[in-house]
Parts: sequence; C-alpha cells; structure tokens
Amino acid sequence: MKKSLHEMTNEELWQLFPIILSEHQSIWKEKYLSEKNILKQAAGKENIVRMSHYGSTSVPGLVAKPTIDILLEIVQDTDLEQLKASICSAGYLYSEQPEDHPPHMMFMKGYTPHGFEGQVYHIHVRYGGDWDELYFRDYLIAHTEAADEYGRLKRELMEKYTHDRDGYTYAKSKFIKKYTELARKEITDRYRLAD
Repeated sequence: MKKSLHEMTNEELWQLFPIILSEHQSIWKEKYLSEKNILKQAAGKENIVRMSHYGSTSVPGLVAKPTIDILLEIVQDTDLEQLKASICSAGYLYSEQPEDHPPHMMFMKGYTPHGFEGQVYHIHVRYGGDWDELYFRDYLIAHTEAADEYGRLKRELMEKYTHDRDGYTYAKSKFIKKYTELARKEITDRYRLAD
C-alpha cells in the first residue's frame, strides 16, 4: 500500500515531486484568475484583505516551476479552523508552516501519491501586510535583465537540486534578497495597507 503524502518524509516527497522548470505560459494568468474566484468563495470575501498572483508564473517570459503561487492575505479575526475546512473542501491539502509568517498556513493542489496531477497551486495564507514577494515580482516584471538573470540561476539550480526543494529554495535566497531590497527602494510602500 502506498503511503499518503502526510506519511512521506521530505526526501520521499522530493523524489516524487522533483524540481521541474517550464517556459512561461500565458495561460497561467487565466488559471490564477479562475482559482482566485474559487478561493473567494471558499475563504469568504469578508475574510480577504487582498489576493495576489506572485512567484515566477506571474512574471511574463520567466522560466518557472509550473506552480501558481497565490498570496491570500486575511483579516486578523478570521476563524482559522473554518478557513482551513473551507479551503480543504475546495480540493486543497493543508500544510502547517511553523516557519512561515502567521497564521502559519499553506494549502496545495495538484499533488497526489502518484506525483503531480493537473495544475499545481500553492496558497500562502498570511495576515494583511507589506510583503516582499510582491515587490520582488514587480521588480522582475519591470526589469527584464533581472528576470533573465533569475531564469539562468533557476536553470542552474534545477540541475543541482532536482530532488532537494529546500536546497533549491535556499540557493535562490541571496538573489531574491538583493532584488527585493532594490525593489523596495524603487517602489516604496506600494503594498502597504492603510492603518
């Protein structure tokens, strides 16, 4: 009998779900918009501060893991157990993220005990804030030379870390930090929420 995804070690998961890269696909934007509507219903409009498509699939022309990352920002008094149940009922797997920003929640779709199936989505849930990922995305969209450099780095790292997601993510962190800092200087306070 196959193990469930929750029973697998990181090493087993990394073998089943290797790092793969794809040329940019314009359909990713449409898939985000479609999934956004599903999440609005599941999360409840009253709980949502903002929802954003970010990550490499949101940057035109950038090579990407074919995973649509969505940042779901919620209000502080959201009933987290109800949110979890509602998003899981929309076909997502829940993953507690103790190292991530509060409320330490992530949801995934497209993962099965047999490997990837259909479009893969990662929903990163955070309280409303001024998040670096949105600045980094915008900088790459505005600066194609930085996006091209990032694409080359990702290809190089994919070869080295095909079955080590943590290694792949960590190896990109210096690049991401550098360009996020440049983005915050260039486009200050774009995503700061009103007090």
